[in-house]
Amino acid sequence: MDLICFQQNSNKLTMSLTLTPQTPALKGVFYSPCQRSRYDTAKWLIRATEGRLNQAALNLLEGADIQFRRENRLDIALVKNLPIALIFLPAADIPTFVGEGQVDLGITGLDQVQEHDAGVRALYHARRFSGEITMEQEVAHNGNGSGCETVLELGFGACKLQVQVPQNGAYNSPKDLVGKNIGTSFVHLARKYFANLELEVDSANAQADQTVEPTKKLRTKIIELSGSVEAACALGVADGIVDLVESGETMKAAGLKPIDTVVETSAILIKSRNPSNPELVELIAQRIRGVIAAQKYVLCQYNIQRSTLTEATKIAPGKRAPTVTSLDEEGWVAVSVMVEKKRIAPIMDELSKIGAHDILVLDIKNSRD
Repeated sequence: MDLICFQQNSNKLTMSLTLTPQTPALKGVFYSPCQRSRYDTAKWLIRATEGRLNQAALNLLEGADIQFRRENRLDIALVKNLPIALIFLPAADIPTFVGEGQVDLGITGLDQVQEHDAGVRALYHARRFSGEITMEQEVAHNGNGSGCETVLELGFGACKLQVQVPQNGAYNSPKDLVGKNIGTSFVHLARKYFANLELEVDSANAQADQTVEPTKKLRTKIIELSGSVEAACALGVADGIVDLVESGETMKAAGLKPIDTVVETSAILIKSRNPSNPELVELIAQRIRGVIAAQKYVLCQYNIQRSTLTEATKIAPGKRAPTVTSLDEEGWVAVSVMVEKKRIAPIMDELSKIGAHDILVLDIKNSRD
């Protein structure tokens, strides 16, 4: 069986869940022998269970014709028309499963991938300081990365991981927070950020002939919070926070203001560096690319005199080139061209000015390059 973002081989599903005839049914769902044999050849996709990425990810899978039905309270769904399965997980867990090679594809945020990567690097850094591994081994591990790579940006879920402080407080610069208490759910990125900031502050304060080395112990205290991070300052838990900000309204309501951005993030599709079925991974990625292109573009069709075609093509060149067909009326052609949705109105205006007629705009459900 295969999972989209959760991997399984011919007799084993990750997380110690098995789908062989000898094992109990998965979370109370009974699969017939024919269902088991059908999915004994795959691995596959995880996506976020809730939050800002959830519905957009569902829409993306629907557009890619990944057909499934998720039973109530179940975290796994078998896909009807492909030999894959979906696993529904918190966004923060997805880079771990993909990076470990237990899942082939995942939909999550860039912030979560970078948080995971920072955690992996911090682990090997701590092992080097404890003498467990050498500096060369640490460099080698960091060079190999976390085991997952970005396939493409998905075009939704854009936000920023920002440093926020009380609006009427004493802190106006990130350097003011060095040595203070910082609340966050992005512990590893926050530690990395303040470690670099502390090194910058120490270097600025050092004598000209002094060399400042990174310290093992962080002076700034990073406090891990799993939710409602914006309340940490008001409750006296933290002097500042590091948290995701979309519109900024929640932070304003909590009396906070941004003083720096750690990461600009959005939803991405990631894959394992060693997928079990590279061809199927590419098939899914290709379908998703088509859905994204379809969401970004519309099809513009119009009739125009051939003598004006060159001018019209400059206004709307399309992704590659317009499709031009001769009409029965001499000297006239019909043109079909893909246009970005956000530019369609002014382009229609320009086409009308040069004599285009019968201008139509059609939605694109899906596409392929």
